Amino acid sequence: MKLETVRLDFPEGCNIILGISHFIKTVEDLYEAVVTSMPNVKFGLAFCEASGACLIRHEGTDEELRAKAAENMLRIGAGHSFLLILRNAYPINVLNAVKQVQEVCSILCATSNPVEVIVAETEQGRGILGVIDGFKPKGIEKPENVEERREFLRRIGYKR
Repeated sequence: MKLETVRLDFPEGCNIILGISHFIKTVEDLYEAVVTSMPNVKFGLAFCEASGACLIRHEGTDEELRAKAAENMLRIGAGHSFLLILRNAYPINVLNAVKQVQEVCSILCATSNPVEVIVAETEQGRGILGVIDGFKPKGIEKPENVEERREFLRRIGYKR
């Protein structure tokens, strides 16, 4: 078995959702889930087939993000995994809808942080073991950090 890390490459200011699903219909169903959650959202989506033609299936409302999602998934190359790249939207805006798609088995991360995907390769194929989402902690928050966190959430409109 060979282990590898694949650093995801997505445009500055974008967010991603990386997950595992189980069927070719994933691409169309995730597309519908995203656009019905946020009708004007810009996104790209790619899915690795694990049988049949074993192609990278892709959809989206933004050609740059669609191409970028497909490129990332080609480098990951792990069957039945998907990547959604969002522009001007947070994962929280679509995450529940994504999780409700029948084919979605799990979400590995939803973030705007740098991400490294840990991939295992055997003679049969490749699979995602996990992700490294962002950086390790620098300490435990203090009262002033709590206040900064609360102010930030209110400033971006997620708390009142």
